[in-house]
Amino acid sequence: MAVGRTPLLEEELKIVVIGGGTGLSVLLRGLKEENVHITAIVTVADDGGSSGRLRQEMDMLPPGDIRNVITALADTEPLMKKLMQYRFTNGTGLAGHNVGNLLLAALYDITGDFVTAVKALSGVLAVRGEVLPSSTQSILLKAEMEDGTIVTGESQIPLAGKRIKRVFLEPEDARPLIEALDAIKDADAILLGPGSLYTSILPNLLVKGIFETIMESDVPKVYICNVMTQPGETDNYTAYDHVRALYDHVGVEFLTTVVVNTQEVPEAFLAKYAAKGAYPVVCNMDKLKELDLTIVAEPMITFGEMYLRHDARKVSKEVVTILRQIISQQEGKR
Repeated sequence: MAVGRTPLLEEELKIVVIGGGTGLSVLLRGLKEENVHITAIVTVADDGGSSGRLRQEMDMLPPGDIRNVITALADTEPLMKKLMQYRFTNGTGLAGHNVGNLLLAALYDITGDFVTAVKALSGVLAVRGEVLPSSTQSILLKAEMEDGTIVTGESQIPLAGKRIKRVFLEPEDARPLIEALDAIKDADAILLGPGSLYTSILPNLLVKGIFETIMESDVPKVYICNVMTQPGETDNYTAYDHVRALYDHVGVEFLTTVVVNTQEVPEAFLAKYAAKGAYPVVCNMDKLKELDLTIVAEPMITFGEMYLRHDARKVSKEVVTILRQIISQQEGKR
């Protein structure tokens, strides 16, 4: 439990969610409907697309992952959410830029501080919870491949077509945002994922002080495994491989729980994803049991016209129920 706090089962839980990208945003849309206070700690390693251009031209942190999370947690009209995600398709200098990214860039230019800009936009959109970058330093993500080559840049790593050995940051001693550390210290539970393993989740854990603070806390630490593999990043990875990669990077087996999908993917979706090199993440229970984790293996996906995602409401309810059970057990031992 967080120091000095023993929440009853009906009380609001303080949950820190760590990651970035589309997967995290999907989860947050469901989690914000639960009786929890959310602090999202988001990667700032993106260097591609609109985020990469703004990062280079305005000397600011990349806003894309932050924007996605703000939009997911916003309590505002659907039209405003659609506006936040709108991407220009033409216009000199505008093509490729996202409106939400430009709003964050404008607020950064006005305030002179990226964290202040994030808080200002969060206030305008009535965000439920807090959104924080893991660091306020400019971070470059690099990957060492199994053949020894080094690939530079978050956007370039999945394009290399090679198996990743490890990822690391430049600078390696990038400083964490103190508010992010405080949120971790005060949390009743810490969630990682879903999202790109090497380019959304691990960059946060590699920021100096983030993982160390996680380890100092005795609260539940839950990893929500991806439903599908990611081409160029987790090709042929099972659920066990995802967890093992996390452990190998931080040097310790730190998770208490892993959440894995067991629902079969319909053939039509298998074909669409296979065309892009993505396949279902296999829930290999025998190997997972070797890790001495609580394993939550349930059907938990939903389908759109062209894609599948975690069922945000189902996963959120499942996770919160598990957390309250763990907390109840911990309190019973005190």
